[in-house]
Amino acid sequence: MDKIIAANWKMNNDFCDVKPFVNYIKKNQKNKKNLVVCVPAVMLKTFADEAKGLVATGAQNCYFAEKGAFTGEISAKMVKSAGAEYCIVGHSERRHIFGETNEMLNKKLFACKNAGLKVIFCIGEVLEEKSKYKSVLKKQIVEGFKDVTDFSNIVIAYEPVWAIGTGKVATTDDISKVHGYIKAFFKENYGVDMPVLYGGSVKPSNSKDILALDEVDGVLIGGASLKAEDYIAIAQSR
Repeated sequence: MDKIIAANWKMNNDFCDVKPFVNYIKKNQKNKKNLVVCVPAVMLKTFADEAKGLVATGAQNCYFAEKGAFTGEISAKMVKSAGAEYCIVGHSERRHIFGETNEMLNKKLFACKNAGLKVIFCIGEVLEEKSKYKSVLKKQIVEGFKDVTDFSNIVIAYEPVWAIGTGKVATTDDISKVHGYIKAFFKENYGVDMPVLYGGSVKPSNSKDILALDEVDGVLIGGASLKAEDYIAIAQSR
């Protein structure tokens, strides 16, 4: 299987960046399988229309209610209707800046599944929790996946929070160890082979070594995905 190359633009780039980004991919990337770009909500339809048939569009977040008096929020159904195929759930910035709980993320997971979206479900530990990562990840998985019986169209993204935007990257041994634990946990407790992406300061200079690991099924890229040249350099390193 071609490993997933998922971009997360976060709150960056603008409408004027969409067409050049997509055109660069069209001209320079031969293997266009499993390419995903998660853009700000206001750009979803624009990106989806430009990238249709070329790159899968993803949202960075959604709300768990289908509709209602929730000013400023967008539903999973709206994300889907804008042309997106994926949605990120539980990114560390949503957890730690916006205070999203495992219970809330569990609801969002169901909302995405019910809307027909594929889910990139993020888990990870902060620096102070690094020595007890197993218990931290276990809690995030058990509570986040409560009552889930259909694991299709879900991938995990492991984000060591201490390696996001810091320039620090977990060693390949660290990544293999933690991804191995996550995969084993899903296999033993849910009976599924869960794909696990790595996210944390992924860039062209380290992506080849990370993507070469058997336990890594792809990457979730932040800052290095803002420029098409860097994003494609990472995609070509798989």
